[in-house]
Amino acid sequence: MSVSESKVRPVWYADLGDGTYRNPILCADYSDPDVIRVGEDFYMTASSFASTPGLPILHSKDLVNWTLIGHAMDQLPGGYDDRVRHGDGVWAPALRYHDGKYWIYFSAPDEGIYMTTAEHPAGPWTSLHMVKEVKGWIDPCPFWDEDGQAYLVHAFAKSRCGIKSKLQICRMSPDGTSLLDEGRIIFDGTDHHPTIEGPKLYKRGGYYYVFAPAGGVAVGWQTVLRAEEIMGPYEDKIVLHQGDSPINGPHQGGYVELESGECWFLHFQDREAYGRIAHLQPMSWEHDWPLIGLDTNGDGVGEPVLVHKKPDVGRSWPFSVPETSDEFDQPALGLQWQWQANHRPQWYSLTANPGHLRLYAQPLPAGASTLYDAMNIICQKLPAPEFTATAKLTFTPSYGSGFGADSQEELAGLTVFGHEYRYIALKWAEEGLEIVFVEGNGSKETSSEQVTARVPVAELARTIYLRTIAVEEAVFSFYYSLDGVAYHRIGNEFAAVPGGWVGAKLGLFCLQDKQADAWVSQGFVDIDWFRFSDEKEGLSV
Repeated sequence: MSVSESKVRPVWYADLGDGTYRNPILCADYSDPDVIRVGEDFYMTASSFASTPGLPILHSKDLVNWTLIGHAMDQLPGGYDDRVRHGDGVWAPALRYHDGKYWIYFSAPDEGIYMTTAEHPAGPWTSLHMVKEVKGWIDPCPFWDEDGQAYLVHAFAKSRCGIKSKLQICRMSPDGTSLLDEGRIIFDGTDHHPTIEGPKLYKRGGYYYVFAPAGGVAVGWQTVLRAEEIMGPYEDKIVLHQGDSPINGPHQGGYVELESGECWFLHFQDREAYGRIAHLQPMSWEHDWPLIGLDTNGDGVGEPVLVHKKPDVGRSWPFSVPETSDEFDQPALGLQWQWQANHRPQWYSLTANPGHLRLYAQPLPAGASTLYDAMNIICQKLPAPEFTATAKLTFTPSYGSGFGADSQEELAGLTVFGHEYRYIALKWAEEGLEIVFVEGNGSKETSSEQVTARVPVAELARTIYLRTIAVEEAVFSFYYSLDGVAYHRIGNEFAAVPGGWVGAKLGLFCLQDKQADAWVSQGFVDIDWFRFSDEKEGLSV
């Protein structure tokens, strides 16, 4: 959707409208991005970890203005159906175009390497195919050479297989469905490029190149390896680092060459609670080595740009940003929404009350006691450094059969979610209907929740507006309103924190305290809309 068509002004956009752009191009958690060009179109995918649908597919005409056009995976493979596995799932996918098809390879670190293909990037994508069942082989990237031979490069996760800081290349069947050998280590970065991972394999001129991040997520650098033979030996060079710039750890991504001859590199920056946000850097070649960003110190190593001339794609394209706000007036969920685990159709409806998203109250998984382990939170990424997010909802609890032992607690609300989280919700319990503000901690050792503020409300006042406001550095405050005009603050400020390899998220939920088969009656919440803006008016403390 173009900015001019948006019902609500976007809270972040990269195109400055004067032929330049600013970084980040996507101020949202599109982690471990990979990018390709096919004709005049650019496509990107990113890690999605345990969220579903997964493997987001984004489209651009100029590498600056992006739209989210689909997901390559609706459900994770087995093992994600009955609990949330924070930090597992889809790690560092690679996107390629080969033989008239789009290909994505990714690793699930405990299961193995998977592949899916499509004739069009918006889908449909084929069912996930297991290329190799193996633990700890991560960040795979396929490569088809000019002689018809195929290969796959990957890294290792020490937490799963005991190996770290090494890259390996395997021979692969030309149809991309299986590996033909156990591979060969082609680079050991232990001494000079520790934690080297996320490799992307290319061929240009007479060299094979492996672009690989090293040094760690938050403070690392971009390494490039170069060899005349695909199995090496490889030379290494740092081509992008933070230097004197404010952009920490600029690394891990992919590069494209334009019809105009320009080259560009897309990578992430770890912004903690904001996630790994996407940056775009100009790229040039010197003596058959890439230089990414600008060599401001004259040392042959690039540093990130903050503002730069847009890529030369032959013409100007309209502003566009991935969707964030949602009026819930379409027959399918907006692409910006993801669940915390493999989702189920009975969790929600867009037809039970047309123009609303209905979330049905779900029990926590067996053995869980806090929102941290709820599978049915519907989430989206933080879209900007500062914003206001507001939801209008109407809560209809089931009320059970009255008070006492047979009644149940149900609640519906809005959360800012990470390893620590906060939420504001309407809650129905034995005491009646109330607004609660809850502080939660999801650590395995001290997982807990505590109600720190509560406001009783009239039983019929089931329509409420819930709001959260974010300011730098991801500090959130929370508000509620009974009329959509006057907002009242509740609870303490909260400095959001990341989740399992992801940034903090905004989420909507509806829960009940009974186990799955213990209660037939089911409450629900109807969400009229969820809107982002930069307004901060109409608030009272």
